[in-house]
Order: sequence, then structure tokens, then C-alpha cells
Amino acid sequence: MKQAADALRYDEATDIAWTELVAASGWPEAELAELVRYGVIAPRDAAAPTWTFEARTVVVARTAWRLRCDFELDPYGVSVCLGFVERIAALEDEVRRLRAQLG
Repeated sequence: MKQAADALRYDEATDIAWTELVAASGWPEAELAELVRYGVIAPRDAAAPTWTFEARTVVVARTAWRLRCDFELDPYGVSVCLGFVERIAALEDEVRRLRAQLG
């Protein structure tokens, strides 16, 4: 299954179902649902009877899983930590952009 999940193209145009996200992420379903509640991952339509996600959500969920395992965090701790990871990535992008302007 891991090979099939790795072969997915993670882009904004491709949707995956909740069951596919659970299978590809490594998370137990109940804990992955907590990440949705905390806003770490967001379904395209939270009010829909069956959630679908951008395929790139798998990358976020896998990163969150690694944080959980590496630091023995609960889902809330993962959500806080992942927020910092995303903020760092945004700041690194901004530094690269500013350095390119100075070029």
C-alpha cells in the first residue's frame, strides 16, 4: 500500500477520500479525525457527508505522523508543532525571495 500511496500525485486538483487519507497517512482514524478538528488538515467541504481532501494533504498527514512518532506527541501537540513547522517554511520562503531581490 505504501508504494501505491507514494505514487499519488500530490496536487490541488486531485481529490482523495477520507478512507484513502487514513490508509496513506499511517494515522489511526480517530486520531486523524482529531487533526481535522484541530484544523491541521481540512476537508474540501467539512459539511459534506463524506470528506474529500486535496491529495497533497497526505504529505501533511505523514509529516504530522513523523512528528507524533519522533516526539511522542498527542494529536494536539502535533497540531501545535506542525503550525511551527509551517511557519518556519513560510519564513524560509520569504528569506529566499528577499535574497533573490537583492541578487
